[in-house]
Amino acid sequence: MTLEDLGYTSDLEHYRTEHGLGTFTIGRVIAEHKERYVVKTAETEYDAEILGNLRFSAQSRADFPAVGDWVAVSEYDDDKALIHAVLPRKSVIERQAVGKKGEKQIIATNIDKAFIVLAVDRDFSINRIERYLAICHNSNVEPIVILGKIDLIEAAASVELLESVRKRVKDVPILTISNESKQGIDELKQMLDQGKTYCLLGSSGVGKSTLLNTLLGQQLMQTDVISEHTNRGKHVTTHRELKVLESGGIIIDNPGMREVGMADSVGGIELTFGTILELSEECRFKDCSHTTETGCAVLAALETGAIDQASYENYLRMTREQQHFESTVAEKRKKDKDFGKLMKNYKKGNYKK
Repeated sequence: MTLEDLGYTSDLEHYRTEHGLGTFTIGRVIAEHKERYVVKTAETEYDAEILGNLRFSAQSRADFPAVGDWVAVSEYDDDKALIHAVLPRKSVIERQAVGKKGEKQIIATNIDKAFIVLAVDRDFSINRIERYLAICHNSNVEPIVILGKIDLIEAAASVELLESVRKRVKDVPILTISNESKQGIDELKQMLDQGKTYCLLGSSGVGKSTLLNTLLGQQLMQTDVISEHTNRGKHVTTHRELKVLESGGIIIDNPGMREVGMADSVGGIELTFGTILELSEECRFKDCSHTTETGCAVLAALETGAIDQASYENYLRMTREQQHFESTVAEKRKKDKDFGKLMKNYKKGNYKK
């Protein structure tokens, strides 16, 4: 296997040369386990950890390596290595960190396309699709919607469901598949290009790991059934992991996400709700919130049915979340700045003594 098979590019090699990293081995992070990483190179795999100065210079968790990252490493044992640097990321898929105000969680890096996987037989939600779309658009990652387990509903219901999705999701490929009957699998395989990286996004139990096993042609990822009591999927995939397919495509599997919180993704929201963005240009007020203002083109379109009510409400909800996230980031920065001033004054006082 070559680095190019893992997605390595000439731009990364140029950066490596320009920044004096030529003496290090280059590899890609294929798994993460509580700040210990599995790094795959052209020749082998290492159990790796980050160098001390890299740890202490990090401004936030986002500065640490993540699955999909390219890193410069040095071997210090047969299968162990130290990570000296993280190479620039061409894309980062991230969401608001669960339970942590003003912080983001990296889902995966250096992604070309994302497969948004939903199961048609359980917690299917177009609102959830729009959330994932906003995250992808904000990350400059091309989204593809996959409606899985299509064999579990009647053909007529399948057609109706597909039409409802297409009504709200514009200009995004939508594919219906079944891991059991293999419907749509060949079409999906044709979308996978050598050296390109794909990410699986979706809730627990929608069939992401089963789909990956199908694409791999072997049972490498553990799978489980849906709980009959809660109708929820179990977190079978407990960590992010990168796999290389025989076809040459590279796929990152992710633990299921029950919360898809909006971070600083205003651009992604605007691209996802393009119709609302276009109409907002016709609003009477430039700072129109599209809720109560006179002369709001968005509200006018809502009344005529030109905009879907559920999509409009989801847009408002996601916009509020994004604004709240930005306010918590500003609040956190102010607290950090005030604390820094306090410590600086404290040290000055001690030095005078």
